Amino acid sequence: QVQLVESGGGLVQAGGSLRLSCAASGRTFRRYAIGWFRQAPGKEREFVAGISWNGGITYRADSVKGRFTISRDSAKNTVYLQMNSLKPEDTAVYYCAADFNGLGSGSPSEYDYWGQGTQVTVSS
Repeated sequence: QVQLVESGGGLVQAGGSLRLSCAASGRTFRRYAIGWFRQAPGKEREFVAGISWNGGITYRADSVKGRFTISRDSAKNTVYLQMNSLKPEDTAVYYCAADFNGLGSGSPSEYDYWGQGTQVTVSS
């Protein structure tokens, strides 16, 4: 069992930055890939970024490349999503999810555990 708790969301102006954290419980956390997804009102959940269980592979959606960076600190059981140059279209609830022995790819069905989400609002 892995429990995930997201934090770091909030209200920011366009062009600003936020860093989201995904804190995980469980001693096997280092065996899980972590993905970040987001869902805006009226839209489907979409993949944002992912990192493999060993941190060696990362993925990012085209819409966030050059702006968002994903990293993990296994000693702290935490994965971060650094978001820079935020745009109003980045507004959404952001979720992290865990995939055992995964690569952090973009398919939601591959993820076993999900957090409750954190709201990110970017004003224009």
